[in-house]
Amino acid sequence: MSFLDSLLNKKKSKLVLSLDGGGVRVLAGVMFLKKLEVALGKKITEVFDFFIGTSAGGVSALCLACLQMDAEELDEFWSEANISLTMSKSFWDNATVFQTKPKYDGVGKHDVLHKYFRDMLLKDSPKPVAVTTYDVEKRQPRLLTSYAASNITALKAGTATSAAPIYYPTENIEDGSWLIDGGVVANNPSLIGYVEASKLFRTKDIRVLSIGTGINRRKINGKKSSTWGMVSWFRHDILGIMTESSMYHELLTDLIGEKYLRVNSPTGQVNRRMDDNSGVNLERINLMGMEWWSEFGEKALQLIDR
Repeated sequence: MSFLDSLLNKKKSKLVLSLDGGGVRVLAGVMFLKKLEVALGKKITEVFDFFIGTSAGGVSALCLACLQMDAEELDEFWSEANISLTMSKSFWDNATVFQTKPKYDGVGKHDVLHKYFRDMLLKDSPKPVAVTTYDVEKRQPRLLTSYAASNITALKAGTATSAAPIYYPTENIEDGSWLIDGGVVANNPSLIGYVEASKLFRTKDIRVLSIGTGINRRKINGKKSSTWGMVSWFRHDILGIMTESSMYHELLTDLIGEKYLRVNSPTGQVNRRMDDNSGVNLERINLMGMEWWSEFGEKALQLIDR
């Protein structure tokens, strides 16, 4: 690349696609991306310059950036068959509240990811991509990125970012680190994506499209919650509360204003559980994605075209 080409590349406005975690509810965002791709007449991977995601959103980001999937192919990746495989061999039963193992053994999830990514290294991704994780031994957040990775595979990055505590085992990646789902730190990684893209492209002219997975707005009785212990808090979705923080959204809104678009809504009739893959719930999730397109589609096109 010539000096002039490099200079022009630095001056060009960059587009970041940020994808939340949320288990099967990630399908709402996939539906939105399918509608967006049709409206643009281009693949999502041709339009966006940087991809970031958390948990299931991180897996989608890897599919788009590393494998250059179009939105239809991403929808096929999240097929009912593949989703069912990722939830194979449950250790849980309904007899007791106190479970001693992760809900799923992770073997099915590994097999699905291996089918697509094989032995591909993260650093070989055609487009820059980052996924959020948390290092349990160092007790600190960690980003796995294509631009600062050595021998880390896309497969391990995908299994690590989606290693949701309680649901899946902690993941041991190639460098020996033990990682869990980045949703414990940043379920909405849009602010991190903005910062990373700013450093990578050496520009502040960054636009961010952030797609959520629905927000559980069911009211919690404050007075009753004052007497809850562990079991009651788990029954009332303490994990959802921990991952729903809007702080990053508010910070990025203040930072870049109209260059940031957040696509999200209350879950409504969609089950708040991340692993409800029943036909009825999947249909409701897809409907939520179509409703998002009706509400945010034109704004997304304006953000991209700005």
